[in-house]
Amino acid sequence: MKLSFFTMPIHPLGKPYSQSYVEDREAFILADQLGFVEAYCGEHTTDKAEVITSTVAFLASLAYETKNIRLGTGTVNMPNSHPARIAGEVAMLDHMLEGRLNFGISPGGLMSDAEIFGTLDKDRNAMFLECINMVLDIWAGEAPYNLKGEFWEVSTERTMMPEIGQGEIIKPFQDPHPPIVGTAVAPFSKGVTAMAERGWQPISANFLLPKWAATHWPKYVEGCENAGIVPDYSDWRVAKNICVADDMETARAYARDPGSPYVLYYSQLLTKLRSGGRLNLFKEDQNMPDDDVTLDYVLDRLVIHGDPSSVTDQILALREETGPFQHLVYAGHDWTDYDLGRKSMILMGEKVMPMLTEVTKSEPSYGS
Repeated sequence: MKLSFFTMPIHPLGKPYSQSYVEDREAFILADQLGFVEAYCGEHTTDKAEVITSTVAFLASLAYETKNIRLGTGTVNMPNSHPARIAGEVAMLDHMLEGRLNFGISPGGLMSDAEIFGTLDKDRNAMFLECINMVLDIWAGEAPYNLKGEFWEVSTERTMMPEIGQGEIIKPFQDPHPPIVGTAVAPFSKGVTAMAERGWQPISANFLLPKWAATHWPKYVEGCENAGIVPDYSDWRVAKNICVADDMETARAYARDPGSPYVLYYSQLLTKLRSGGRLNLFKEDQNMPDDDVTLDYVLDRLVIHGDPSSVTDQILALREETGPFQHLVYAGHDWTDYDLGRKSMILMGEKVMPMLTEVTKSEPSYGS
């Protein structure tokens, strides 16, 4: 069983941005010290709660303060930037990390970002595909390039001076490029199949009900088989909101009482998804009325909390419902209580994971 970290993150409005950035960086450094194998952060431009505006810039600040953990863009929202900029910045970060980079990508889901970048009424899925294909073509090709699409063009034909190095984008440290990872949020996601067919790997989002996360593995297997790839349970990352404390009451209070960072997270997310007409992600039954999707309903189904033994049991029960994934992703939240926020990660790494590893150590990977 592998353990990784993924934070969007959502911070309380009014909290000093500088404090949020310091604590977010501390969480990544702590994850590295605790033996988490990967750590991802998201990005949004127009959100005062989700304050990381560039996942590449944030991860660059950690390149020389982490030692073993692989850092991941989670995600680069492809329609919001030019493919040449993405290709250059991600390649640079890959060199800074000497290959400890995963390249997480998506079309972006925040509608205010889409509006500010002028893509609200465009086909962002088509933009996403064109952008990632151009990034990969840049890395695989040679300058001066000659890429033309519906949304972008890439060329340095008129200005290239190869004798001094002008006109060419650096290639990544990893050959041919960093591993590509995508976050899947839809039940029965066709995107998971498409990712697998291209050798990319999925993360089942932490805000997806377990019964819908369970639909991702068959879609991943389908894509792998189409591409002649042997699927492996350790390549399927399943994210979960987890609060671990020394005792049950402390965990319950920090996960569910007013002022809880988990309550804040789902209050924000519920508002966004309700506004965007995407409450189906939270529905056990798709015929369920929207008004029945309350905050308590969501928290009951999507937040695991307890002492280490209880959390271990709940994660094992989760695997009974989703399928035996072998890569758990711990969702990061604001450290509203600094000590409890840190302690939850420490207990997850030092207490829960050894118990999970012991229980699952004899499980075969799929296809072995």
